[in-house]
Amino acid sequence: MELFGFSYLAALLFSIIGTSLIDKRHGLALFVSPVATVVSVFVGVAVFLAWDLIGIELGIFFIGPAEHVSGILLAPELPLEEFFFLMLLSYSTLVVYRLAEKRVK
Repeated sequence: MELFGFSYLAALLFSIIGTSLIDKRHGLALFVSPVATVVSVFVGVAVFLAWDLIGIELGIFFIGPAEHVSGILLAPELPLEEFFFLMLLSYSTLVVYRLAEKRVK
């Protein structure tokens, strides 16, 4: 394992924590409506994971050489980091949407 093998995962976790701090400070999603937030993020992750799995099956998506990933796979060609990336993508999209919605009101 490379020295930086978990750096991408660490960056994703750091970003998820940062997003949750923004969420908490502005009262946008998780700390206002936890069940709706978890369901929304779960649905987003599930849709994107299905998309990824279809792309992998069709040979469109694959793991290339990368020294900053852990090497842990959830499925063939599906690295652990992808799950956390999709979580960050879904959660940050929800937070940005709620912030924009709050600013418009």
